[in-house]
Amino acid sequence: MEHKYRESVLSELSRHGIAPNSETPPDVVHDFVNDLYRYEIRALREKMRSGLIPKNRYASRVEELRKRYPVLSLPKDYWTVVD
Repeated sequence: MEHKYRESVLSELSRHGIAPNSETPPDVVHDFVNDLYRYEIRALREKMRSGLIPKNRYASRVEELRKRYPVLSLPKDYWTVVD
């Protein structure tokens, strides 16, 4: 099955070095982006636990990270266009 991704979604994905083709299912791409986000959030938490980030700055850093992944807030059904 072929998938036609929205340009806005492709643009957001490219910020993370992700370039799905028409044969890549949105579920696979979403899971990959979600795993990348989870990796980064865990690394951020570890930095806070090891003292590299003060606890009072952790929440703002988490918010900054979330803002870099707006595509995850979109339903997967929106990622593609139905012709």
